[in-house]
Amino acid sequence: MLKIRIIPILLYKNFGLVKGVGFDSWRRTGSALQAVMVYSLRGVDELIFLDITATGEGRPPDFEVVDDLADECFMPLTVGGGIRTVEDVHQLLMKGADKVAVNTAAVENPQLITDVARRFGSQCVVVSIDFRTDAAGNRQVYTHSGTRSTGLTPVQLARRAEELGAGEILLTSIERDGAMQGYDLECIRQVSEAVRIPVIAGGGAGNARHVYEAISEGHASAAAAASMFHFTEVTPLEVKQYLHGQGLPVRLPDPAARVA
Repeated sequence: MLKIRIIPILLYKNFGLVKGVGFDSWRRTGSALQAVMVYSLRGVDELIFLDITATGEGRPPDFEVVDDLADECFMPLTVGGGIRTVEDVHQLLMKGADKVAVNTAAVENPQLITDVARRFGSQCVVVSIDFRTDAAGNRQVYTHSGTRSTGLTPVQLARRAEELGAGEILLTSIERDGAMQGYDLECIRQVSEAVRIPVIAGGGAGNARHVYEAISEGHASAAAAASMFHFTEVTPLEVKQYLHGQGLPVRLPDPAARVA
C-alpha cells in the first residue's frame, strides 16, 4: 500500500493567506511565504496553494508569487486558481510548481485536462471537485469558488476527469469546509470507489481521527486540511504519528533528525 499523504492547503487572497467556513474565506492567517517555510522545516508530504480569487477576477495565476514560494518549498507543490490554458500550466511548472489543480476549467473546458496530461503527464493534473449537499442528501459540484452549480455529481465529474487524463482528484465538501467536524465520508468513499486514481479528501478535518476515518472508511489516498493546522495545535507530523499508530503507512522523519 502506498504511503498516506497529509497535505496542508494554503488559500491565497489579496496578497495573503485566508481561511473561513463554507468557502467564506475572510479571516487572515498570515504570510504565504512564511507558511511555506514553516511547512518545509516540518517536512510535510506536499503543499496545495490555491489562489481563490483568480478565477472570479478573470485573471491568470500570479506567476511571480508562485516563483517566490517555490524557492522556499522543499516538497511537491500543487498550484491552482486562474488556470485556463496549457501555457498557464507550462509557466507554473517553470516557476516551480510540481502539479496544477484545475476546478472551473475542468468543467468549462474539459479538453484542457487531456491537453495538459498529454504534454506534461497525468501525474501533473489534479482535478479539484467542490460540492454541496442539499437537504435531501444529493451532492452537486460547484465551480467559481463554490458559487456556480454544474448539475454534475462528484462521481460523474471524477469519472470524467479520470477518462480525460487526470492523475488525481481533490474532493472538497463546501459546507464542511472550515467546520472541523469531520469529512463527508460517504462522498469520499463513493468517489474513491468510482475511480482508479488517487483521491485527496478535503473539507472538514478537525483532528487526527477525522483524517484516519477519511482513509480507513472513505478509502482516500491522502488528506488535505487547512483550518486544523491554522487554528489548532495539531501538526501534520502529529497526524501522521496517529495514523502510524493505527497501522496505516505514512512517511515519518528520521528519528535522528530534528523536526521543527
